[in-house]
Amino acid sequence: MGMPAAAQNIISLFGLFQTSNYRRRQRNQFLPQIKEKVSSSNVSEQQQPGNIITNQKLKSNEHHQAVELDQEPELKELNCCLEKLATIFPDVRIEVFREMILACDEESRLAVVTEALLKHKTKWVKGRYKSANKDSRLCMQDEKSFTCDFGQVPVQEKFRSSSYKKSVKEITYQEFRGLSRSTINGILNDYNFSYIHARPTLLALSSKTWRFSLSALFKRRKSLYSSDLAHHPLVIWQPAGQEFLVPSLKSSGCQELDQELFESLLNPLKKQAIAEQEEKDYKIALDISITEAGQNESLHDCECCFTSSSFEGLTACEGGHFICFRCIKNSLQEAIYSNGWQMLINLERGSLRCVAAISHECSKTIPIYLVYRALEKEKTGKSLLRRLDERLAEENMLRSNLPLIRCPFCNYAEVDELYVPESKKSYRLKCTRPFSFHTVLIFLLGVCMIPCLFLLLLSCSMFSLNKNLYKNVVDQFNSSTNRIRRKHIGLKFQCKNKYCGRATCRHCLKEWIDIHICHESSLQDLRTFVELAMSDAIKRTCPRCNTSFIKTSGCNKLTCVCGYQMCYICRKDIGNGEGYLHFCEHFRPSGGKSCSECMKCDLYRCEEDEAVARKAKREAEIKWMKKEERLLNCDDKFRKVLEQNWKQVGDISLPERKRWRLPNKEYILDMMVESLIFVK
Repeated sequence: MGMPAAAQNIISLFGLFQTSNYRRRQRNQFLPQIKEKVSSSNVSEQQQPGNIITNQKLKSNEHHQAVELDQEPELKELNCCLEKLATIFPDVRIEVFREMILACDEESRLAVVTEALLKHKTKWVKGRYKSANKDSRLCMQDEKSFTCDFGQVPVQEKFRSSSYKKSVKEITYQEFRGLSRSTINGILNDYNFSYIHARPTLLALSSKTWRFSLSALFKRRKSLYSSDLAHHPLVIWQPAGQEFLVPSLKSSGCQELDQELFESLLNPLKKQAIAEQEEKDYKIALDISITEAGQNESLHDCECCFTSSSFEGLTACEGGHFICFRCIKNSLQEAIYSNGWQMLINLERGSLRCVAAISHECSKTIPIYLVYRALEKEKTGKSLLRRLDERLAEENMLRSNLPLIRCPFCNYAEVDELYVPESKKSYRLKCTRPFSFHTVLIFLLGVCMIPCLFLLLLSCSMFSLNKNLYKNVVDQFNSSTNRIRRKHIGLKFQCKNKYCGRATCRHCLKEWIDIHICHESSLQDLRTFVELAMSDAIKRTCPRCNTSFIKTSGCNKLTCVCGYQMCYICRKDIGNGEGYLHFCEHFRPSGGKSCSECMKCDLYRCEEDEAVARKAKREAEIKWMKKEERLLNCDDKFRKVLEQNWKQVGDISLPERKRWRLPNKEYILDMMVESLIFVK
């Protein structure tokens, strides 16, 4: 029988295995002693603070971390309780569970904490609920150490071993000597002894101390308190040849901490070095290619900028015109960030039009894969291509004429869930039993309607004369079903853009925070309502791309980034060859007055924005008071606050108090439809 492969690899790695027949015969006798020597050598040599560790050493010591976990079974039990509590209460922060678990005895701690949270959740949580938006953004920043799934505990939120805490304290004490140990311990406790996440706060505090100021004043050199990974005190640059330096890491004395530091400090540096080296190699290869092409007289001219380039630096349209990579990049920037979208982008093909200067009549496009090839080596190429994809998707959605819901923090949009095609709409009565309340109600209504048959026939004849009656009834019914669907769907909107990922409210467009209350108060609702009305009164919105803007100077002929032209005064489309002909061209001896010969808009003069905003403010306040009439009649404190605020202005007065008010027709219609019909 041979030795197990895992034990053989471990022993041969440290030079403790000798391939002799005697050792093989005695493997069962000496194997425990050899394993003990291996584990002791790991702790004595590679786990001592200050030693230099590499990636090979970290991989060879992966088994040592499992040994440490076996030595602390209580830590494993605590983390198991933490995961179960996170599954039961997914909306509560992990720090609440840690505090409650440590405050309980070992016996039945999970049951005690669960019962306490079920009975007195508000008392123990104290507002410390999870923010889904913050967790999602952290997930995108660090996918290894964070997780967005409910019921899973991130690594930095779990209970730490005593050796991990000791090592974190030692390296922070040595790095931040200008801070007191009590300050460092307090910050480490706040971050659950996570060195990576506590270090930015410690850096900010250390930069405000007098020692840091004196060091920066007299030494005049780069401070050790730097957030740059290359100047981290645990990172050592060792020579790996005549011109290269390779980063290495000082051992902290804890295998778990060393692994985290290696992934957080050395891996980004290595990726950055590899990216920089690839960029240098690409430039060198491109220069060599251009030089060799010039020597062999095989250079080609770009048909847009007429500069010579090698064949590897050119692309071509479907008509055979050669265009260099630089012109491709400049054309895309002009199309996306300027006014060249309609001229340079073919929406049918979703790619760039031919920009060759010698062929203005070329209607071909550059294949999209060649556009990607031209920009894949550029620094801003990825962001430019991502912006191109977003703009194309937005244009296609606008052309579909479907109702859209947009994220207020980015350009993400999706079709509204309320939209249901006419072919898929279905309604059925809520009659689950043969003699239910609804069945009896419908039967009684039918019997009562028999004597009124003549009136129904008469109304049908009038109905045929009034064509708008049927349309109004259908519109009211559709509006009611949409309100019911919206209530079932909810107000939370989750952005699926991986660069944003925020959750917002569909009603108030604010960031969603559990438990969410729209506008938080009626005063905030009033202020938001008035500000929105004032901004809508003075801003202009492009009907093609829904971009809002305000004119600060210049003439009244406005051109949107999408190419749409409109008049700032009357908001008319003047892009179909009308242009400046839309405005008055008559001479006036004195400026600032309207033309007496025509009714066209003025090219420069427009209405005052301040007067328009004041008028919109007054109308919005009156409209809001009518909407919140019930609140004004019931809440005396809120009414007094509004009276004090508006008494200073003097142009608005609250309506008289009413003792009661009947429900509106929308409320009654929604109640009837929801009680009688299943709305899908």
